[in-house]
Amino acid sequence: MRLFAFVLLLLSLVLPPRAWAVQDVANSSHNLSSSGPGNFTSKTVNEVCVFCHTPHNANPGVPLWNHKMSGATYLQYESSTQMVRPGQPTGKSRLCLSCHDGTVALGALANPPAGRKVDLADTYLTGRAALGTDLSNDHPISFPYDKATKAQGGKLAAPQQIHLPLEGGELQCTTCHDPHEKDIVPFLHQTTLNGELCTTCHIMRDGIQSWETSSHATSTARPSGLANPWAERKPQWRGRTVAENACFNCHAPHNAATPARLIKDREERTCFRCHDGSVAATDIEAEILKPYRHPVDLSSGIHDPTEDFTGGAPGDHVECADCHQPHLTVNTPGAAPDVPGAMLGVKGINSSGGPVPQARNEYEVCYKCHADNNVPATPVVTRKVFETNTRLEFDLANPSFHPVQGIGRNNNVPSLIAPLRETSLIYCTDCHGNDSGPGNGGTAARGPHGSIYQGLLVRNYSTADNTAESPFAYDLCYKCHDRTSILADESFAEHDKHIVGEDTPCSACHDSHGISSIQGNPTNNSHLINFDATIARPNGRGMGPVFEDLGVFRGQCSLTCHGKDHDALGY
Repeated sequence: MRLFAFVLLLLSLVLPPRAWAVQDVANSSHNLSSSGPGNFTSKTVNEVCVFCHTPHNANPGVPLWNHKMSGATYLQYESSTQMVRPGQPTGKSRLCLSCHDGTVALGALANPPAGRKVDLADTYLTGRAALGTDLSNDHPISFPYDKATKAQGGKLAAPQQIHLPLEGGELQCTTCHDPHEKDIVPFLHQTTLNGELCTTCHIMRDGIQSWETSSHATSTARPSGLANPWAERKPQWRGRTVAENACFNCHAPHNAATPARLIKDREERTCFRCHDGSVAATDIEAEILKPYRHPVDLSSGIHDPTEDFTGGAPGDHVECADCHQPHLTVNTPGAAPDVPGAMLGVKGINSSGGPVPQARNEYEVCYKCHADNNVPATPVVTRKVFETNTRLEFDLANPSFHPVQGIGRNNNVPSLIAPLRETSLIYCTDCHGNDSGPGNGGTAARGPHGSIYQGLLVRNYSTADNTAESPFAYDLCYKCHDRTSILADESFAEHDKHIVGEDTPCSACHDSHGISSIQGNPTNNSHLINFDATIARPNGRGMGPVFEDLGVFRGQCSLTCHGKDHDALGY
């Protein structure tokens, strides 16, 4: 024990006081001596510090290092969003890796205690503590943390603000970990609770919202039905709630399952750890198993935060992070067209087809895939005017459109159900979303995760010819348009005759998104008229199918439908 005391005296001269909390080392897993409390302890050595330090012939001299160094070459962390690319580990990180890479025995000492064999000479670290030589799934180390690094991404705190130790201006293992202090597990300078350690360096803010007020940073939710919830589900978690676990809900600083951005599991599996109904109030996982859905489970490793959604598909895929920014999301509804809280901070494509770093309107998030990228390219209804680019369908220059991007063109829509009126705007998700969510009077999750209805619709919308009219058949339309008004012919003199008398679906005449001005015109395509080409065909004279707008509540059609010729038939 005299050697132990002497080493402590020397350490007090070469290290700052915070770095040699001797009372903690002796009672920590870094005490590999016979008095140590951890899983790896010697039966022949009782000196506490000797496994790392020696008063003589140390290499390197600071901090009097006694453990043999690893000769391994390491695979370092890489991602498309990292600020700098680190080289091989340097400084104190190499000292840590002399045990933690698992290639050097715990008892491989440069100066073992005189006259004694160290019985840990054939023992190597295992389990979570063994990082291996592949550090691509570990937080990057041995890179300069300076003003230049901060300037590259803008998401890091200034070096003078972080109050964590840098070694020669570089971030090392010891920036986060203090090997002599066990009070904050595992050997941390600051607690991870409420994201305190991570947000010392990482700034999660985009001008609209910040991490501190996001749903994940403030949620008091915890797993239900478990006696010791976090310990049973995720042993490395320390907090009692989602808010306390903070960054560790999704990220693992070491041995992450998805290396880039250190995601705890595969993309959607990370989200479903909580959004399966066991922690979050609603079960999103169940929604994406429905027949019509955003299939986040069908791809892996394709999504990337830096991908470009302009000018062509970046790869046919969808992941939760395409629509949600988990650092910024809040559980608040919006007012159309403003992006709702769940989509704050997400990239988008604007109405002109240009990229926006943070979508301000909900439709801009949808346009990333359902505009110029044309995903999917096969429509539910075969239209006379064929268009799969949703951005063009909702363009404000169109002859008609549902009011997603802006107020619609029709000033007389008597069927609208209050509080809707001709100046109202709607969301894409007013029609597309969960069939058991608020859009259909249910309490399940809102949003277009999954539905039992074709087109990922919140309610049923029958498009087959010869469909008997009922509240269910056109439930989607009747969500906004009063059924009584429609069947009373208040807006079109022959609605009842067509829908009830002829069993003609709404979709036979109306295109629910809109008709692009590139392909349509105000005379033939007002009131969302764009015929289903499998139902309405040219008449006996070869005319049509075509509609002509003749003014308010007036028009005429030339076509054949259900075996009847319409030759400039007016109403």
